[in-house]
Amino acid sequence: MGAPSPARAAEAVQRAAGVIAAKARGDLDGAEALLAAFTTPAEQAQAFALLAELALGLVRAQTGQSMDDLVRELSLLVEQALAAPPATGPGPAQ
Repeated sequence: MGAPSPARAAEAVQRAAGVIAAKARGDLDGAEALLAAFTTPAEQAQAFALLAELALGLVRAQTGQSMDDLVRELSLLVEQALAAPPATGPGPAQ
């Protein structure tokens, strides 16, 4: 099997973006359904990798930072997120 067609790759990237959007709005069932729609783990990995490249490209265009600097900053954020205690739910109402 070769690389997916551009249309299929675009659909997979849009699905990956949908997973992130669903999680952000608290729709975990929707996110799970979108994840389940990937046909293979490889398709899922490729879609999220391309989405990450596109997102970093947008940030780079807005900030003027180099890709290396963005990846370094992202790596630090990942480390901080993994070191933080897990969230227990929504914070107090304001």
